[in-house]
Amino acid sequence: MSEQETLLRVEDLWVRFPTRNGIVEAVRGISFAVGRERVGIVGESGSGKSMTGRSILRLIRPPGQMTAKEISFKGDNLLDYSERQMRDVRGHKISMVMQDPKFSLNPVMTVGKQISEAYRLHSGASRGDAKRKALEMLEAVQIREPERVYNSYPHEVSGGMGQRIMIAMMLIPDPDLLIADEPTSALDVTVQMRVLAIMDKLVKDRGMGLIFISHDLQLVSSFCDRVIIMYGGKIVETCKASELHNAKHPYTRGLLAALPQIDDPKAKLAVLDRDPVWRDQESVVAYD
Repeated sequence: MSEQETLLRVEDLWVRFPTRNGIVEAVRGISFAVGRERVGIVGESGSGKSMTGRSILRLIRPPGQMTAKEISFKGDNLLDYSERQMRDVRGHKISMVMQDPKFSLNPVMTVGKQISEAYRLHSGASRGDAKRKALEMLEAVQIREPERVYNSYPHEVSGGMGQRIMIAMMLIPDPDLLIADEPTSALDVTVQMRVLAIMDKLVKDRGMGLIFISHDLQLVSSFCDRVIIMYGGKIVETCKASELHNAKHPYTRGLLAALPQIDDPKAKLAVLDRDPVWRDQESVVAYD
C-alpha cells in the first residue's frame, strides 16, 4: 500500500486492564495500515478485535490503558489530539457501528432526531436541512417508509432495521473511515446479507475505508479485500481475502479446518489445538 493511499496507520498498539490477578493484555503490540479498502479483522472472542477498533477512536476508558507509538489518520497522529479534537474526529472523520443497536440508540429519542443530531453536530446544518438529509440516508439504507421510521422510537423497529439505522447515522457525516464491530452478528442470514450489501455499496460509492470486525471467517473472506487474523491480542497473519485458503499460520489453518463445508461434509469437524507459543511469536506471516 502506497503512502498516499494510507488512511490509517497503527504502530505498536497495546491495551491493558489491571485486575486483582495482575495486568491483562487485551492487545499486544500490533501494527497495521488501512487504505480506501475493506479490511477484515477476525479472531475468536477475546482475541482483541473490538479493543483494537475502540483504541483507534481512543475509547478505552480507565482503568484500561491504551498506548501506542503511533495512531495516525491521514497523516495526523491522533495520540497528540486533545479530547475536544477527538470529538470532532469521532463520527465526522471516523465512524464506528457498534454490535447491537439496542445499546447504541437512545431509547427515549426518535430515530430521526438521533440521525439529524449526528448530522447537525458536524455540519452546522439547520433543522430542516438535517431532516431532509436524514430522510435521504434512511432511503439510502433501503428503509421503506422513511418518514414513519424517522418518527419512530428504537424499540418500535426490528433488529435488522435498527442496524441499518445505525449505519445511516454513522455515515451521514460522510466519514473517510468506517469501523464496523460485528454489525450483523445478531441478524438472521437473509437480513445479514442485505445489510452487508447496503454497507458495501455505500462504502464503494463514497470511496471510504472500512474495518470490518467479525468472528465469522467465511463472511469476512467473501466481503473484504484483506484479512487480519488475531489471536491472544496479537496479529498472527495478514493476507488477501481471496488467498485466505492458502493461509500459512497454524491458527488460521485450524480456524479454516473447523468450518463446515457443504461440498465436503465430515462426520466430525476438526478441533483447534492452540499452541502457547503463538502468543509470544514475534514474526507475523504476511503476504499481499
